[in-house]
Amino acid sequence: MKYIIRNAVLDDLEEIAQVEALCFPAAEAAGKEAFFNRIKTFSDSFFVAEDTETGTIIGFINGAVVHEKTICDEMFEDAGWHKKDGPYQSVFGLDVIPQRRKQGVAFALMERLIEDARQRGRKGLILTCKERLIPYYEKFGYRSLGISESVHGGAVWYDMILELNQ
Repeated sequence: MKYIIRNAVLDDLEEIAQVEALCFPAAEAAGKEAFFNRIKTFSDSFFVAEDTETGTIIGFINGAVVHEKTICDEMFEDAGWHKKDGPYQSVFGLDVIPQRRKQGVAFALMERLIEDARQRGRKGLILTCKERLIPYYEKFGYRSLGISESVHGGAVWYDMILELNQ
């Protein structure tokens, strides 16, 4: 099963919202309006994995470019936090549909975003994740900064940072 990774476009909105609903509980999932604003504001850091046989989106990664070293809850809903010249690439979500997990899709999406951030001269990437996912992100070189101030969706989150050597 082959796929390509490309930038998201507004025509992807419905599928992106469906993938998000499959991957996150309702309290944590971003809505269609948030994705609309993200694609309009920072499509250059919003990548989708598209199955080349079916043309369907099987996963995506997205996040604003910011000046902050950690993610705050307001960033998820307000695309105005995006600063094109910011030093940090955030990761708001890394989603892969259940039937395509454990096939390297999430890894490829993350690698694409990391490489893009490196090429654009970013200082690093930041994300929040649940405790069970810390070891997964450490494989990319992220390190935990401890429990986040984020209370998004009522969950306990951990701040992670990947510092890029320029």
